[in-house]
Amino acid sequence: MSATAPSKKAKVPRTAMPEQPPKVRARNFQEVALGYTPEMARIEAARCLQCKKPACRKGCPVEVDIPGFIKQLVAGEHDEAYAVLRRTNSLPAVCGRVCPQENQCEGACILGKKGEPVAIGRLERFAADTYLAKSACETLTGGPACAMARDDLKVACIGSGPSSLTCAGYLAARGIPVTVFEALHEVGGVLVYGIPEFRLPKGVVRQEVEAMKALGVEFRPNWVGGKTVTVPELLETGYNAVFIGVGAGLPRFLGVPGENLIGVFSANEYLTRVNLGRAYKFPATDTPTFPAKHVVVFGGGNVAMDAARTAMRLGAEKVSLAYRRTEYEMPCRREELHHAKEEGLDILCLNAPVEFIGDENGRLARIVLQRMELGEPDASGRCSPVACQGDTCTIEADMAIVAVGTGANPLISQTTPGLETYRRGYIVADPATGETSIPNVFAGGDIVTGAATVISAMGAGRRAAKAIADRLLGPLPAEVSPDETADDSADA
Repeated sequence: MSATAPSKKAKVPRTAMPEQPPKVRARNFQEVALGYTPEMARIEAARCLQCKKPACRKGCPVEVDIPGFIKQLVAGEHDEAYAVLRRTNSLPAVCGRVCPQENQCEGACILGKKGEPVAIGRLERFAADTYLAKSACETLTGGPACAMARDDLKVACIGSGPSSLTCAGYLAARGIPVTVFEALHEVGGVLVYGIPEFRLPKGVVRQEVEAMKALGVEFRPNWVGGKTVTVPELLETGYNAVFIGVGAGLPRFLGVPGENLIGVFSANEYLTRVNLGRAYKFPATDTPTFPAKHVVVFGGGNVAMDAARTAMRLGAEKVSLAYRRTEYEMPCRREELHHAKEEGLDILCLNAPVEFIGDENGRLARIVLQRMELGEPDASGRCSPVACQGDTCTIEADMAIVAVGTGANPLISQTTPGLETYRRGYIVADPATGETSIPNVFAGGDIVTGAATVISAMGAGRRAAKAIADRLLGPLPAEVSPDETADDSADA
């Protein structure tokens, strides 16, 4: 069947995924979406046209064989579906939950041209969640065999987010020992400290990490890249290659008066305290959250949505999200915005803060907002917000969360002589291999591109891992696909 041939499948409605009711989920940290049943997955998978030239695969940053894994689901072969996913995707259970499929694979789906695209992300989650791995190797590769470990090679990964985990998993499956250095006390990077439990259960991340440990990947938490351990030190102590995947976790602020008042947080600090510190379980855990009744979040991306929905679940009476543009320009996922509004989020579009006002104890009490209007498009293609002079209002708030972006932490670049960076501190790396200005030092993810998606970071980690493996082991034979081998070149 050609990609454009008419089909009755186009008229079959997309299978909705069961969810917790909005009023219930808005006060708990359990996962919002409950997942497909096997029958739901089969019905949705059957909508796929099995295009000969699948545009959906081109829309995926790691080029998952989407028609291939969906075909296996239609046949009821769930293990085989997982194996197809694992050939190119190291974290399918994660991607099925948090990737912006609407802008990637599903956005390119032929069915979406005149109707609703196949729910590729939901099917990916189903395949990953229903797979029962028999060994660590199977969890990483979807197959029964991995390469024998080499004792004459070793690679270091700095950071343990999606790019580093992908890089480490691929290399481990190829038989290259890997040590992952993580600054925090728990492994997983943004998957653990940034994304809330109700969107990505931490057990999903732990399962991936435990599988890598069983395969021989060594994780060293509480090692700060650029401080506790540096790139030159790793190379000097015998590591054959180093991958830098530290993300871009330096928070940006607004630069308005009163931003240092008690009760004004960066989204990074707020979400890390709640997610990594398990503040949502207090007093069962030791880390309390900041109590607040009226919360205002500034920003329009996924991090802003995560912060706002977290504040709701921690008991705030009212949570508002202030954004300089309109809802149309918000960069967050439409699904997240929809869920947030269902849960009661108050949207204050075309508003920007000009001052935070405190009480006599130095605590936030009020926020002055400036009314905005849309002007000409800026470099991003979105209309620039322009202040409506003299049009301000003051609202009550005892907590403000700033989620307006992040930057590159300079620790790595400051301690790595010869490492080329851009003006804003991001690392310059070859887009095809991830190699930096220093031979055998690679980088990928947000520390190279700036804040982006989990799947794009994974794609960068995978490309770097392939380049490292080819350099250390030699390239695989041209007639053998690295995604389909089992003995000496199994993929992760």
